[in-house]
Amino acid sequence: MTMDHTRIAPPDHGGGIDAACARWGGARGDWLDLSTGINPRPYPIPPLPTDAWTALPDHAAHTALEQAARRFWAIPDSAAVIAAPGASALIARIPALLPPAQVAIPGPTYNEHARAFRACGWTVTDDAADATVIVHPNNPDGRLHPAPTAPFRVIDESFCDVTPDATHMGEAARPGTLILKSFGKFWGLAGARLGFAIGDPALIDRLKPMLGPWAVPGPTLAIATAALNDPAWADATRARLAQDAQRLDTLMSAAGITPIGGTPLFRLYDTPDAAAWQDRLARHRILSRIFPYSQRWLRLGLPDGAGWARLEHALT
Repeated sequence: MTMDHTRIAPPDHGGGIDAACARWGGARGDWLDLSTGINPRPYPIPPLPTDAWTALPDHAAHTALEQAARRFWAIPDSAAVIAAPGASALIARIPALLPPAQVAIPGPTYNEHARAFRACGWTVTDDAADATVIVHPNNPDGRLHPAPTAPFRVIDESFCDVTPDATHMGEAARPGTLILKSFGKFWGLAGARLGFAIGDPALIDRLKPMLGPWAVPGPTLAIATAALNDPAWADATRARLAQDAQRLDTLMSAAGITPIGGTPLFRLYDTPDAAAWQDRLARHRILSRIFPYSQRWLRLGLPDGAGWARLEHALT
């Protein structure tokens, strides 16, 4: 079945505290944002060299980041790596790498992929096609996908760092393959704006001029290099996130809301009326996520610190 591609849907994302203030009131500082899948306890920013702020990012800084990324994700030697100002910047450009054709994007899923392909003239379908995009694990339900077999395939692993054993990184050496990684989510530094495309060197070579020179700021290069060279922090963070995800499921179940999926960074719940629950939480200045394709699905990120008590109070 072919989905309608005559209209490019507006973006549908988590976040947006300013819009929440306009709708429900309060100031930015009043709100607890649980509408995203961003780690609420970010990687501690190390001391940065002065020239990270004052000099144009140079070759050595990019090389250090690439080497750290190769070690952390066990990237095959024959696969290429490129860093970009966020995974979204890569998602927007990838459809222009090949002439428009048909792309299969199993849904429901993160909407930016279909939006980007439609903007470049592609037809988005549910069936086998010239290209396939999977979000792995899927957002918002956490489903894991087998590696696609299409000639051109994009594997979005923006949330896979919480479950590294599920990665398809071994596929990165195959022609026609791009694997996406997002730094902002697992490491909790979304404002650093950093994403990676890993895979077919021919495709990576086409992406490079689309990003332009100095795409990643010097401070981001330094912070991310330190983070990717810190596997002990990553291991401890995975353990904490798994515990907190279970704690959140227990709390929501006690309020009569059924856990149905997600990842350790965000949880998906089935409710009789998701919009009513979003409004109820918003009246306590807690922002949650609902979806245009479901009247029942409510998604929450993880609280931290005093946020747990705020959420429990809003639920009870």
